Amino acid sequence: MNYREINASVVDGWVEGGWEWGTPISHEVYVKATEGEWNVGLTPTKSVPKEWFPDFTDSKILGLAAGGGQQMPVFAALGAECTVMDYSQRQLDSEFTVATREGYSIRIVKADMTQQFPFEDASFNLIFHPVSNCYIEEVFHVWTECHRVLRKGGLLIAGMDNGINYIFDEAETTLKTPLPFNPLRDSRLYQECMENDLGIQFSHTLDEQIGGQLKAGFLLTDLYEDTNGIGRLHEYHVPTYIATRSVKW
Repeated sequence: MNYREINASVVDGWVEGGWEWGTPISHEVYVKATEGEWNVGLTPTKSVPKEWFPDFTDSKILGLAAGGGQQMPVFAALGAECTVMDYSQRQLDSEFTVATREGYSIRIVKADMTQQFPFEDASFNLIFHPVSNCYIEEVFHVWTECHRVLRKGGLLIAGMDNGINYIFDEAETTLKTPLPFNPLRDSRLYQECMENDLGIQFSHTLDEQIGGQLKAGFLLTDLYEDTNGIGRLHEYHVPTYIATRSVKW
């Protein structure tokens, strides 16, 4: 298997084991969303500001690597026309389960985001992209494809890590691994990732993450940082994630 297929299989296993980001929302949460009481997350602890979003009515939203039945059901409850693309079958199964339970339609697409997205140009006016670039080696292609499938004036709302987590040991007390973290270039890291059921993960710089969006043609309009939510780095308020709001202009 190539590393993306390994990661899809690993995520499937995490979902079956009750992974936080693979647990679908409840019926009660869906109903509250239909009544206007809702929030969604891109990163571990903070909700995305509601002012970042457009009017959901008739919005065409792509949930990019956003399977799991957590955010797309909320957007559907608010009146959006939703498409979800993911490479984990279990994450997509959760989307189908929630949509069937609540009676709304959603387009479910299994695809690898390192390849050309299976959508026409200017298909969406919002892309919602939770933290997932850490599972692919090169990210610029993702930004160029997001730009292609968005309409002019469309929004890219994305979460990403800043690489700090990859430096430390599991206890988050000792510097262990220099950046960049890339198991495809280090057999020791590859073995550690496989033995610890981590999938094949990669660190990325802000040059790649935010600079890549700008180079792809986006205008950055807002951002915020977030922590892990647990652990030593969180206790010291060390930001390890960032969320961005960008516009295709």
